[in-house]
Amino acid sequence: MKIVLVCVVGILLYSSQAQSALWTITYPRPLDDSDTRSQYPIALLKLALDKTGVNYELRPSDRILLTGKAMRQLRENREVNVVWSMTDSQREKDLTAIRIPIAKGLIGLRVFVINEDKKAKFNGIQSLSEMRKLVPVQGEEWPDTKILQANGFNVFTVPEFREAYDMIQQGKGDFFPRSVIEVHGELESEGNGNGLYLEESLALYYPTAMYYFVSSSNKILANLIETGLNRAIEDGSFDALFESTYAPILDALNMDSRTIFPLENPLLPLETPLANRKLWYTDAIKRSDVTQP
Repeated sequence: MKIVLVCVVGILLYSSQAQSALWTITYPRPLDDSDTRSQYPIALLKLALDKTGVNYELRPSDRILLTGKAMRQLRENREVNVVWSMTDSQREKDLTAIRIPIAKGLIGLRVFVINEDKKAKFNGIQSLSEMRKLVPVQGEEWPDTKILQANGFNVFTVPEFREAYDMIQQGKGDFFPRSVIEVHGELESEGNGNGLYLEESLALYYPTAMYYFVSSSNKILANLIETGLNRAIEDGSFDALFESTYAPILDALNMDSRTIFPLENPLLPLETPLANRKLWYTDAIKRSDVTQP
């Protein structure tokens, strides 16, 4: 009886503290106003926090932080207290991952930015073995790089994503695999009149998730965000935001007509909730399952 009473008191104290406190939540500042990649994660984070009823202030960090630096600062509880990024085993070891894939796995669905002069290289590709003859460009610290290497690709690496666009523009490397949730906004800012081209018929898919991460010492914030996300899933507002954001993009990319090659992801933690189908965008997953290497 005493144990039950202590637990109840603890829950009430936690709830009271969470509701009354002003939570200052700092995320990595985008590169600039043209960097649209953070718009959906910020909107979803606001939605989740609103569902909890807490008082909060959501603001960008004082300086620009690329993903690798942001993760290191988060681990040390400096500058930021939430980061959204693609998961891997090391990141989940170093930080607390809120295991609800915020983009329903679309971060692993990749289309290709190429140089217009290299269009012919992609004509008639029908197998993953043919894809492996081409050189992808990726970031040095990205999990994607290790995933591509594990699947037999010879990857050309650069420090950050805008340098990858420069490499493609200069004809170095053959393609820059970009998530379907990233590519349109990036091409609008990076691709005007500089020879970049979105390949029209192919895609790669590997199972992965983009999560919100917090410091391992910040369990209350993790619980707040997870509670808010689950409430948004239950009342349908999560799916409504996802559909309004990404359904037009998927239509514009003609995903239904692309050949999607599946890759294995050796970095995927065992705790990834793949069995919970309501957390994933299943169309691409089903289609990639039947496309043979």
